[in-house]
Formats: sequence, C-alpha cells, structure tokens
Amino acid sequence: MEKTKKPAASSARSIAAGAVLGLLLAATGLWGSQRHLIFEPVRAAQAAPGELAAAAVDVSISVQSPGRPVQKLDGWWIPGARSDSRTVLYLHGNDENVATSVREIAPLRELGYAVLLVDYRGFGRSEGGFPSEATVYEDAQAAWSYLVHERGVDPAALYLYGHSLGGAIAIELARRHPEAAGLIVESSFTSIADMAHLQARYALLPLDFFLNQRFESIRKVGALQLPILYLHGTEDELVPFAMGQRLFEASSRSAQFVAIPGGHHDHDASGAAVIRGAVLAFIEGKTLAASAR
Repeated sequence: MEKTKKPAASSARSIAAGAVLGLLLAATGLWGSQRHLIFEPVRAAQAAPGELAAAAVDVSISVQSPGRPVQKLDGWWIPGARSDSRTVLYLHGNDENVATSVREIAPLRELGYAVLLVDYRGFGRSEGGFPSEATVYEDAQAAWSYLVHERGVDPAALYLYGHSLGGAIAIELARRHPEAAGLIVESSFTSIADMAHLQARYALLPLDFFLNQRFESIRKVGALQLPILYLHGTEDELVPFAMGQRLFEASSRSAQFVAIPGGHHDHDASGAAVIRGAVLAFIEGKTLAASAR
C-alpha cells in the first residue's frame, strides 16, 4: 500500500511546488510590468491650443524629482470668462493627454471657469520617461505650485478635477492641500488592487505584497475635509459604478454624489448637461439634495 501512496504524494507535492513557482513568476512579472499595465501614455496631439474656441495658450511648468534634473511639463491654460472666475486644475486619465481631453473639459469652459490642463511626464509634449505613481503625484504638485505661485491663484478659489486615473491623482493632491476650494472626482476607482481583482488572471495573486503602484484612494478620502463632488457614469464599462459609490460612502459628510448617464467617456449632450449642472451647483456652494449627506 505504501508503494502506491508515495508516488501520489510525490506528484501532489510536485503539482503544489509548480503552482507556487508559477505564482511567484507571475507576481515577479507583475512587479516589473505594472507601470506599463496602468499607464498608456499618449504622445500625439490631436489639436493645438489655438484650435479651441476658448483662448487657450501653451504653458511650460517646471518639475523635479529628488536627485534628478528639472524637467518641463506641457500644459494648456484657458483664462476664465471674467477676471474673478474660479480656477479648475484638470487632471486627465491614464490614456489621454491635454489635446484629447478637450471634449471632457467642455462643461468647465461653458461655465466660464479658468482651466489648467497639464500632461504628466511621458504624456503629450511633456518631458520625461515612462510615468509612475510617484512622478504623476509630483507633476500634479508642480501644476498646483504653478497656479498658486506663478499665476497668483488663491487656493480658496482653486478646484481640483480628476477623471479616471486623474481622480486618484486629484485625491492625493487634495490630501496634500486641504486649503483647496474643493475636489471633483469623475469616473474614478477605489484602488489599483480593486481594479486588478476585476480580472481573472490576477485572482490568485497576493496583490497586496506585489503592487508598487497602488493609488489607494479608498484609504485617503475619509480624511479629506474639503468639499468633494463625485461624478460617475451609470453604465461605466471600465470602472464599475459601484466604485464611485464606495468612494462617496467612505468620504466625509462634505461629499456629494451625482450619477451621469452613460459610460466612462460619455460626454454627449445628456451627460455634459448633468456634469455642467452638478459642477455649477457644487462650485457655487449649493447642496445637491439627492446625493448630499
């Protein structure tokens, strides 16, 4: 009897060892490649500032990582309709740039707000190599400093707006700058780990041990004290609508939530109208009764 059991036990051990080795190899691959799984930098511009209906101008913003030379970010500055217009710092998603974001900022332009769009290093015409969580946080901070120190924007009139991955970046910037007037998060996720768990290929990996790009917004929003507006598409095909709701539920009582008809990038007539109305009410200090708490 023992002679028949030993091969089976040995086979089971071999299978287990192979499975462990396979997981380790997959995790090692994930460690080295995850930046490329998260970021999809778009270099090519589909428009120039002069092609916008609004008077947009190119701006150059200095940024420096510790121990590295100064690099330049490319941005577009769109002045407000009035000299006292509120200012919005717009942070785009993982596969966009300032030129491809023109449609998404249309509601802000229509409301007459001043808008700064900025490309992270590695995107658009900004300098730098492939981005990381650390560098995009630095880039957002550089854009904030540019607005406050070079353009003289009062933080009390400066709103942070992030779409998708840009929402996670805006949340981190709001954590660092509670003096900002408010935070708008559109179609964003709870964390990279939660997004990865949506894919079957990562289901067995111990992601908490192997992620070096985390974007853990769900752990940050509860500590934010500034007003927050969450916007999320009811049919979002990339970031589940439930993730937007979870961010809202984890936030302080100063948060509001508005559902947008459509998907992740839907800014058609109906979606744009909902966004425009929600942003106007939020920035003008009105409470959206259906979603406030």
